Amino acid sequence: MDASRTIEAATSQLRKYIEAHRYKGYDPYDALKSPLFKLPLLNKNKLIRFGAQQLVKRSPLNLRTLLFVPKGLNPVTLGLCIQAYAQLIHVNQQEKNVLNQNISNLINELEKLIPKGFHGACWGYDFDWEARYANIPAYQPTVVATGIITNALFIAWQQTGNQKAFDLCKSAANFVLQDLNRTTDSDGSFCFSYSPFDKQVVFNASMKGSRLLSQVYSVTKDETLKKAAADSVAFVMKHQRADGAWIYSTSDAGTWIDNYHTGYVLDCLHEYVLHCDDKTYNENLEAGKKFYINNFFLEGHIPKFYNNNVFPVDCTAAAQSLLTLTRFDEQTLAIKVAEYMLENMQHSKGYFYFRKYKNYTEKTSFMRWSNAWMFAGLTAVLQSQCAHRQ
Repeated sequence: MDASRTIEAATSQLRKYIEAHRYKGYDPYDALKSPLFKLPLLNKNKLIRFGAQQLVKRSPLNLRTLLFVPKGLNPVTLGLCIQAYAQLIHVNQQEKNVLNQNISNLINELEKLIPKGFHGACWGYDFDWEARYANIPAYQPTVVATGIITNALFIAWQQTGNQKAFDLCKSAANFVLQDLNRTTDSDGSFCFSYSPFDKQVVFNASMKGSRLLSQVYSVTKDETLKKAAADSVAFVMKHQRADGAWIYSTSDAGTWIDNYHTGYVLDCLHEYVLHCDDKTYNENLEAGKKFYINNFFLEGHIPKFYNNNVFPVDCTAAAQSLLTLTRFDEQTLAIKVAEYMLENMQHSKGYFYFRKYKNYTEKTSFMRWSNAWMFAGLTAVLQSQCAHRQ
């Protein structure tokens, strides 16, 4: 069986698994959904809640059943599956009507999960989340969740013409412009905050806001969107290292460089350049792409987590590798990464394991982190292969 058929068969298995579970599942960060954390003291103590969240995430055993953590419906899972369905339309025109209906159904579900009190459509996760610098209640929005979902909606609109998909993107642009905080530099460039509840300077998060604004601008030609996109991109580009890399954030704890956050920045920058027709940062894009390809793939097929460390081999990192590599027409490497993941990280039931460490593999099935991301990544490879055959 050739690579294309192998990937197609594995993607079909994964899709069946996701749909059989109705898009619901566990998440690495869902520990606080346990009823234990509704009790006095445990419902407010940040140290205990953050520690418990990290313990459950990092445990090689899945502690969620012991803690009575229910499986959830994460808005980002829905967004990534919308993206995957839209990409599959390129691959299998015979299923076009079914895929279009699936997209419409999931868009309807996403509409139900938009929190009230903000200036536009936005999304968060389906669990309380104790971040280092913020406490974000369930379903309250972040630009990361919103940016991943709106990118999927924009892809769906491009592929299917689904007007509701674009209308939600347009609405979400108002959330980015009006609800996120800004860290502004002396030259007027600025960084969007991670959420309305903090003032973090996180480069990939801000770029997701920039990407959304540029995508909507490409349709509406609203210069306000283009200006904000340009100013926010300028801020992040000033923080690119000489070797082409970006660290995670400006905080003391955010100086690492990893695979998927780098991929996010590159994808968002490419979308900005494309939709705003701004060639200012072509050299930044080329330098970042070169760093990415040269530093995140061991032996030409293993997706490294960090630029200086292979482990853990992680499904979100691998899936983002597939999305970024196919975007930049790195077909051979993308196929090799996909084959590595199918051989080493996919269960016979179709789902993907969380992470592979040097001495063991954590085999918990996470619907958003592992399965939905890999669904989007593998379908991007299939779409790219289909395009090259035409």
